[in-house]
Amino acid sequence: MSDLPRKAVTRTAKLAALPLGFAGRATWGLGKRIGGRSAEIVGRELQQRTAEQLFKVLGELKGGAMKFGQALSVFESALPEEIAGPYRAALTKLQEAAPPMPTSTVHAVLAERLGEDWRELFEEFEDKPAAAASIGQVHRAVWHDGREVAVKVQYPGAGQALLSDLSQLSRFARLLGPLIPGMDIKPLITELRDRVSEELDYGLEAEAQQAHAEEFAGDPDVIVPAVVHQCEQVLVTEWLEGVPLSEVIADGTDEQRNRAGQLLARFLFSGPARTGLLHADPHPGNFRLVPSPDAPAEEWRLGVLDFGTVDRLPDGLPPTIGTSLRMTLDGEADAVYQQLCDEGFVKESIDLDPDAVLDYLLPIIEPAQVDAFTFTRGWMRQQATRIGDPRSPAYQLAKRLNLPPAYLLIHRVTLSTIGVLCQLGATVRLRDELEAWMPGFVPEEEPAGADLPDLSGVAASVPADRAETGVDAREETVEESTA
Repeated sequence: MSDLPRKAVTRTAKLAALPLGFAGRATWGLGKRIGGRSAEIVGRELQQRTAEQLFKVLGELKGGAMKFGQALSVFESALPEEIAGPYRAALTKLQEAAPPMPTSTVHAVLAERLGEDWRELFEEFEDKPAAAASIGQVHRAVWHDGREVAVKVQYPGAGQALLSDLSQLSRFARLLGPLIPGMDIKPLITELRDRVSEELDYGLEAEAQQAHAEEFAGDPDVIVPAVVHQCEQVLVTEWLEGVPLSEVIADGTDEQRNRAGQLLARFLFSGPARTGLLHADPHPGNFRLVPSPDAPAEEWRLGVLDFGTVDRLPDGLPPTIGTSLRMTLDGEADAVYQQLCDEGFVKESIDLDPDAVLDYLLPIIEPAQVDAFTFTRGWMRQQATRIGDPRSPAYQLAKRLNLPPAYLLIHRVTLSTIGVLCQLGATVRLRDELEAWMPGFVPEEEPAGADLPDLSGVAASVPADRAETGVDAREETVEESTA
């Protein structure tokens, strides 16, 4: 019955071959450089060959390999275009599909968990999976009361595969660093490992999903399928029809991109305020644009799936984040620095220049400086290069900052969401969402209203000469970032 562990030797061999391949290419690169080719050209070829092998192997495996690939895929927009372009299709596959589990295995799991008469619970059950992901696959069905449902079945041995894969990947995490400039791969893998037990527990997932479904019931912007039934290894929820966000990224109209981007930002910041939970797996495969009958794209809703990984924030996002963002925008270098020190972002043994810290932060929060900001791959690459180049002051400063454990998951989710916004190329009124939902962003003497921000002013498109800066064309008075 076990689908993943049976192939453990094959899985381990494929993952173990990755660092050997990386080493072989490094030797090849050294030979090319001795032969007279420039380090930049050779480095780019090495990066491209490494990316090709990495994405190919991760796309073939489930478990932790695919989970890591999904987490990595949202940072695709930080890759140089000549590297990311050829493998965008492979990254999309990581977000939407994996090789399916044998039908006999699915039936065995359902019989074990729901009882030998499990078919009586359904009016219809499709054996062919509608979607397959890192630790389970989804089958479309009709529940006995006539509701269309999604039946999520966990791969037997998924926990063992997750831990084994992530342990193997962590051994050569530093070799993956050059793929995503400015991103430290090892903490990402460590954090994924720490979340394994939660992701495997469909009881916790059902609780988180139902809390969101009840809170957002009837919401004009966000829809979350309700939980129908849950037991070990099986989760049944209402079926959600819609356009996968990966398809919007590939072929969506400007209106769809902007709507999806605005709602993604809104869900990121409003979720913790409304439910005390932060959806912590924001890759495109977990979102849908849900059309409203006879309504334009500007009125479509964002469908949200997969609540296996959440950050529990009963008091919402920490006010420190909002206060620091506001003070950074206001240029209050000393106050920002003191708050970072108080929260543990700057260790007591470290002494930094407050003005240098402000210069480091300003380009990162550029999207909040203007009424509407266009997230682009070019802007994302600019930020990744600025922070990831060992020769830059930003890189040197970043290495001296500390990320407290309480902020680790919030930080990753925020970066991942920004990565998806850049893949969408969406124009987003981010500041509106911060003012509406981020504690501390609006000074206490000017409390944020409960009204949702108006989306009518979001541009459907942005002139080409402004696209790479990310600044809306209407903001001509805003100075260009020097990042």
